[in-house]
Amino acid sequence: MHEALRLAYESSLAFRRGLPDRPVGARATLASLRATLGGPLGDAGQPPAQVIADLVRHADPGLMAEPGPRYFGFVIGGSSDAAVGADWLSSAWDQNSGLYATSPALAVVEETCARWLLELLGLPERCGVGFVTGCQMAHFTCLAAARHELLRRAGWDVEQEGLQGSPRLHVVVGDEVHVTVPRALRFLGLGAGRMVRVPADAQGRMIPSELAKTLQHLDGPTLVCAQVGNVNTGALDDVDSIADACALRNAWLHVDGAFGLWAAAVPGMRGALKGIERADSWATDAHKWLNVPYDSGLAIVKDARAHRAAMTVAAAYLIQQEGDAARDAVDWVPEFSRRARGFPIYAQLRALGRDGVAALIARSCALARRAAEGLAAIPGATVLNEVALNQVLVRFTPPDGGDADAFTKRVVEGVQAEGTCWLSGSTWHGLGVMRVSISGQDTTEDDIDRSVAAIRKVVGH
Repeated sequence: MHEALRLAYESSLAFRRGLPDRPVGARATLASLRATLGGPLGDAGQPPAQVIADLVRHADPGLMAEPGPRYFGFVIGGSSDAAVGADWLSSAWDQNSGLYATSPALAVVEETCARWLLELLGLPERCGVGFVTGCQMAHFTCLAAARHELLRRAGWDVEQEGLQGSPRLHVVVGDEVHVTVPRALRFLGLGAGRMVRVPADAQGRMIPSELAKTLQHLDGPTLVCAQVGNVNTGALDDVDSIADACALRNAWLHVDGAFGLWAAAVPGMRGALKGIERADSWATDAHKWLNVPYDSGLAIVKDARAHRAAMTVAAAYLIQQEGDAARDAVDWVPEFSRRARGFPIYAQLRALGRDGVAALIARSCALARRAAEGLAAIPGATVLNEVALNQVLVRFTPPDGGDADAFTKRVVEGVQAEGTCWLSGSTWHGLGVMRVSISGQDTTEDDIDRSVAAIRKVVGH
């Protein structure tokens, strides 16, 4: 009866056990994956165990070793055994997460997680916390709360009246804003093209004095989006100075902390995030640096009333809690029926504790510095960023002094094909670069040294 589940369990263990020695990149071609995984849907069904066995066999060559110790692409963390185990249970328990009435255990777990996370990140204890899919929807949720509150102050009920005829809401961002913020503005009807951009410094940090000048010329409701953790350099905006500028204009301050907000969990790094608690909302993603599976975004809003007003829904057939008697998840996120997202985060926080979370973040940053030192020693390599967190940007000049953009691209592709590690390219300030992001909890100094050696070999030194 449960043969399909047994096969899935055993295959999952085999995959995870093999991660340290597995080639990090995919081994299959697009054509071969289409040949094995594609084709027409048959009229007759197949036994579940056969479906799982075939899926494992045919998908495996196209899987990346993303949870492994040498995956450095984009900003993608790994996943711990505790978090994966809880994620399996979330699927097996199959809970509808919208209401306390549909899953009392999950409601209490998410309530507990919210309290732990606010303490861990040094944020006000009465914030609203929503468990969303990822940082994209965390931005959407937080900015919806900002839209609600700023327009409410201006005498407009956006939930009932929409945006037609409403006061204009100004949105101010740094010049290196992450693409998920304008995308959220599109979803919210605020228009990505209407953003006001503020100059950034050489590392991608918004310049607070330029923000202050910009705000002087704006009248009406204003939303400012800061960033802790530039997606290329890892640089952290000066949130304290940005908060000063926002306070003078009574502007809402939102912080994109997709990965950088986790630095607040490290006592020795909190100084770099001075003033973070002064913001009005924060978006982050637990899959990136807390190392839990996907579907683990976090939307945090200081004004819980505004958060709830922007998200909640009511209907006669629902069984909703009176006041704050218990947590109804539908009050804090855009979805009703959704995955029981709190269980994996709860399991990981309990498995690590405060000290373990801090050690995970601090270790990743130390490994990034080690990688930067090793890469800088390769002839023709130049590390372009100040290694503030876990990101390293490096550019390669060919021995003949030719096109560095093209050469860097060839190095990135060569490293991906070689298989020891996997990392991605990017364009930063008009320059082609290799971007190394170290977020996995299983990465060691040996993994860094092996990866640097493989990159050196591809470069030809």
